[in-house]
Amino acid sequence: MIGDLAHICNRGVDKRKIFNTQSDYRRFRDNLFLLNNEDGKIRTKHKNIFELNINLPKRKKLVEVLKWTLMPNHFHLLLYEISEGGILEFTKRLGNAYTKYFNLKNNRRKGYLFQNRARIISFQNERHFSYAPIYIDLNHLDLIKEDTKDKFQFLVDYEWSSLKNFYDTRYDDSTVDRGLFYRIFETDKIKYKKDLLDFIKNREDLEQQIIEYEEGVDLRG
Repeated sequence: MIGDLAHICNRGVDKRKIFNTQSDYRRFRDNLFLLNNEDGKIRTKHKNIFELNINLPKRKKLVEVLKWTLMPNHFHLLLYEISEGGILEFTKRLGNAYTKYFNLKNNRRKGYLFQNRARIISFQNERHFSYAPIYIDLNHLDLIKEDTKDKFQFLVDYEWSSLKNFYDTRYDDSTVDRGLFYRIFETDKIKYKKDLLDFIKNREDLEQQIIEYEEGVDLRG
């Protein structure tokens, strides 16, 4: 339904890696832009669609992408529906397009890449509003090295997440709608950074709440 929010996630079958190379990550990231169009995927001859001075066709979007994070064997998205049925259609397009690309690239591999249909978790209570965005933005904290002092900067510097677009000017800024995110979650750049820092600092104390959130939306296992 138009105006709905949803946390989308899926992982590789048998927890296998779904992103093996930088070009794999890039392909999925680019599809967040190119597939978000009611009339179908935007076709372009440009290898790097986010280069300066490239004029891509205007889109009639299915969803607004508010957050995204790609990990070696799974992904997370936060979507806002702006076209009826847009979240479901966009999610299906992403999974099908990436599976086709991955199988063709890997010696014409056959079969499923993802373990099941993507989880589409509609926002139904305050816990979703409190945890989903931060959960998505901090997901790659698991990749951090123990001796990393500035954990927040590590998160911002991670290439395959939208968090960088909120705290640094990047070439792929057009993928996400920062303003809409701030309005929906009644926050801003400074306040949200404080929330992230508080969560990082108190992560161990909040571990049980994180587990409860994951179990509640079937993210564990």
